[in-house]
Amino acid sequence: MISPQFISRVTLRRDIVESFDAYPFCLPSVRTFEYLDMHPKVTYVVGENGSGKSTLLEAIAVSMGFNAEGGSKHFNFGTHRSHSDLHRYLRIAKGFRRPRTGYFLRAESFYNVASEIDKLDAEPVDAPRIIEGYGGVSLHHQSHGESFLALMTQRFTG
Repeated sequence: MISPQFISRVTLRRDIVESFDAYPFCLPSVRTFEYLDMHPKVTYVVGENGSGKSTLLEAIAVSMGFNAEGGSKHFNFGTHRSHSDLHRYLRIAKGFRRPRTGYFLRAESFYNVASEIDKLDAEPVDAPRIIEGYGGVSLHHQSHGESFLALMTQRFTG
């Protein structure tokens, strides 16, 4: 049966991994990873610090067309390319439903997303400012918590 989920399964293509002694394949969560079936409502990824949770989630996001630093699929900036090539080794099983929008929320690089929004809004264009979708106030002119709350209440709608 075809799944209605956006992502139903993530599989590591172990057959094309050259060495599990090299990064990121040496990380505990990747070394033993075969596949992950996504729950229809929410999937939790938990583990010790340094086990590779963020690396795996980042690779899934990049596989789905998101910027490794976060944001929507329309964010194509990069402050420092530091993400692994793990995304090249993943097979993503998608359902028949396609998301109309999406967002990769990465707490540690949300500052970079906020900077990119300010930068893009400073350029003269005949379109609404991007920050309007986040409540109209620069995310840098708010506390960390306020900027996350603005993202959740203003950007994530519908």
